[in-house]
Amino acid sequence: MKQVIPHITVDDCGEALDFYQDIFVGEVENARLADGIEMFKGHEGKYIHAELQINDDCVIYFVDIFGKDPVKGNNIQLALQLESEEEINRIYAALSEEGQVKMELQDTMWGARYGAVTDKYGVIWELNYQVESAS
Repeated sequence: MKQVIPHITVDDCGEALDFYQDIFVGEVENARLADGIEMFKGHEGKYIHAELQINDDCVIYFVDIFGKDPVKGNNIQLALQLESEEEINRIYAALSEEGQVKMELQDTMWGARYGAVTDKYGVIWELNYQVESAS
């Protein structure tokens, strides 16, 4: 497997894109609204697809809710391998601000800083920063 791309379905995709773009400092690309597409008539203004391009290797797909609401929080969980302590602290703080901490950010037995947060959209994020050993 070369890459895993998470696909997140949320209510108010435009707001969610702004929220995640601020946290992950990415660019919104390939955004497509339902406007003018016959099969999505009545859903004008909703996103049928959008991509948050974080860097060359990382992308997250987003879509608005169409029809029945998904069960928030148990249909997707994302694990992020982060590059620095500053990055894990920043992302943890931003996601937990209006979310719910599932596990406090802490040092682990596997030599990493780790925490888990359910954000304000019900998405569960596992954050992991592998600390370099002093040896």
